Amino acid sequence: MKKLLSIILCSTALLGACGTHKASEPTLKSALADKFYIGTALNSWQVAGRDSNITDIVTRHFNAIVAENCMKSESLQPREGEFRFRQADEFVAFGERHGMHITGHCLIWHSQLPRWFCTDEEGNNVSPELLRQRMKTHISTVVGRYKGRVKGWDVVNEAIMEDGSYRKSKFYEILGEEFIPLAFQYAHEADPEAELYYNDYNMFHAGKREAVCRLVRQLKERGLRIDAVGMQGHIDMQYPSLEEFEASINAYADAGVKVMITEFDMSALPSPWQSANLSDTLSYEQRMNPYVDGLPDSISAQWNARMMEYMQLFIRHADDITRVTTWGVTDGNSWKNGFPIRGRTDYPLFFDRQYRPKPFVEELIKSKK
Repeated sequence: MKKLLSIILCSTALLGACGTHKASEPTLKSALADKFYIGTALNSWQVAGRDSNITDIVTRHFNAIVAENCMKSESLQPREGEFRFRQADEFVAFGERHGMHITGHCLIWHSQLPRWFCTDEEGNNVSPELLRQRMKTHISTVVGRYKGRVKGWDVVNEAIMEDGSYRKSKFYEILGEEFIPLAFQYAHEADPEAELYYNDYNMFHAGKREAVCRLVRQLKERGLRIDAVGMQGHIDMQYPSLEEFEASINAYADAGVKVMITEFDMSALPSPWQSANLSDTLSYEQRMNPYVDGLPDSISAQWNARMMEYMQLFIRHADDITRVTTWGVTDGNSWKNGFPIRGRTDYPLFFDRQYRPKPFVEELIKSKK
């Protein structure tokens, strides 16, 4: 009877994804246990367990999670004073239930920001005093709610440009550079034990690297807590080079903080930023979306080899890297399928559309058997 029940339970799932694996079987998180946390971003649909195969992958292979959207300000406080915590509560509870390292993302970001936060009813910028008060209220309420439960917070997200200048966001327009120290101060006051991070993309650019290192030193000189910088890992098959990425890992570590590889994925598709602009629209679309029916074996081999090179880079720097987090679980639910060109079919993550680990993942796991 027990055997029959097991067959019935697994009949709707693909082989290897039905949750009947032995606890002793090697996994990605066990293979990297002595290196760093291996994490993934989760959306509310996944947290709710709508896809049991996704749940199985996450709980088997990952020991860290980050909120994809449910902790952004427009989700948590769409109108001033109206906090909506249901989805964020479910996210944190999921992480606790499975003994995971939980990261909150993100407290201050110019995007996915409700209009009321920085402007008045007429669309004019609010006063510096009012914006400081709104920042403190938002950060204190959110961080305070999860005090002792969320391990660390992306306090400020994407505030510095590639040339090292500050992004001309509403926060910068109203408060100048001071909005970043204020955010870190408010977060630390709300939970003195929580780790605090600065997170950004293209962190391998020399100008941004120098500016972020300078920011880290300034925060430390003022006695403010900053534990790590998050290097968003949105890369492709050519760019950036491992040498560029490694130079920034070293620079941030030398500045006195740990490094986290966040939002990690690697597009297998041609980059529209680095490709010739074809006058024939149909030819351009076909060139930009060449693998609708799956990756050719040769491209798959190149993708897996490059991804393994990056993972080996991270492993070499395990003394400085605390976490590597993918931005999504499987190729089918990756944001890269619709960015930067709508309708593209991409293959950027550790697990494919059939919930199977990519060859480089299997290789990583086998190396620890």
